[in-house]
Amino acid sequence: MEVLIYNPQKGRLETIIADFTDETTTWFDGTGNPESVKMIADLDGNLLITLAGWSYPVIIYDVSREKIKYSRKKARNLYKQAML
Repeated sequence: MEVLIYNPQKGRLETIIADFTDETTTWFDGTGNPESVKMIADLDGNLLITLAGWSYPVIIYDVSREKIKYSRKKARNLYKQAML
């Protein structure tokens, strides 16, 4: 499926093709906070982080779910760092 994402390294929105499957995606239960991480997905050696709110998913290069131990907190920290 086509997904519109934000690429912080390029500073722009991009359209990518992504398949969200049980093998590539971790979903987190909602907290009611739009700033909480809703989903992390492996995408061609990179990590796609989606928040619960209306922001665009963000791609983080050279990171995987395994590398951050499937952690919502570590994903949130990476997201914050990328958006500085």
